Amino acid sequence: MAISAQMVKELRERTSAGMLDCKKALEENGGDFDKAIDWLRKKGLSKAAKKSGRVAAEGLVTAYIHGGGRIGVLLEVNSETDFVARNDDFKNFTTDIAMHIAATAPLAVSAEEIPQDKITKEKEVLAAKNREEGKKEEMIDKIVNGQINKWLAENCLMDQKFVKNPDITVAEHLKNTVAKIGENLVIRRFSRFELGEGIEKRSENFADEVAAAIKN
Repeated sequence: MAISAQMVKELRERTSAGMLDCKKALEENGGDFDKAIDWLRKKGLSKAAKKSGRVAAEGLVTAYIHGGGRIGVLLEVNSETDFVARNDDFKNFTTDIAMHIAATAPLAVSAEEIPQDKITKEKEVLAAKNREEGKKEEMIDKIVNGQINKWLAENCLMDQKFVKNPDITVAEHLKNTVAKIGENLVIRRFSRFELGEGIEKRSENFADEVAAAIKN
């Protein structure tokens, strides 16, 4: 794929890396911007990699309501400055993440925030299920560990596939946004409310309906 000067310029604006490094990153990754950004970060050439250690104490609390009041999300995303918090790219990012949370109902921002007793209980359920399915006892721990890792990826916001672009995770979308905006951003916390939750069983297809509505 031919790498144009405009592509190199755009990647440089998003990462602050050198022109030659941006050109090489695009060439090495067939013109794929997301892969090129990761390539630059791995080689320490993208300033986005250096921003993650900087303090982010400003930002926004974003509210998102879906389905005529059936689901509500409150999300706090922090930035380094109030100026960036008023930036349209930042606001669009927080709205997209809140919509994603409405669709996927993650349990926590990251695996570290899920209580150990909840993980232990899930392991016990999975072990019992594998025994019921006739799996060999000596293989159960290995199988369960793999299933737990998958369960965490499905239930932790940062590890989930981003609803608007399933080719990347929420963590990767965050990194790309940091590179574009030029400041460290932190998804700090969220609360998700669903009408009637804990009172009546929701439709099994409801989450799919939300995700489909967001994509469209």
